[in-house]
Amino acid sequence: MTTPPGRRVRVERRRTVAPDVTAMSQEIDAQSRLGDALLRSLMRAQLRLAGVVLLLLALSLGALPLIFEVAPGVRRMHVLGIPLPWLLLGVLVYPVLLGLGWFYVRYAERNEAGFTRLLDRS
Repeated sequence: MTTPPGRRVRVERRRTVAPDVTAMSQEIDAQSRLGDALLRSLMRAQLRLAGVVLLLLALSLGALPLIFEVAPGVRRMHVLGIPLPWLLLGVLVYPVLLGLGWFYVRYAERNEAGFTRLLDRS
């Protein structure tokens, strides 16, 4: 389509109503696909963290019985008159568990804070 010379052509954009920008938290409340994906990502991050803590627990405390079986001399050792296995299993266990608990809580809260920041950006 050509226009005669000297005639102006006016191009207009059809006016549409701008879509409402919904907050991410509303996506979760509405159980939309986006909200579902956001929740799944948080749950995956928390599950990954739990797996790391479980692996650390198995490698640290779970290895003690294996060490006692593989190296029988360790079973017969004494520290300050206390058998080393009793000392390790009765004393060492608690700081390790406290440390793993602290690690888990710190990183779980970090995951949740990141998720909250993501929801607040809208």
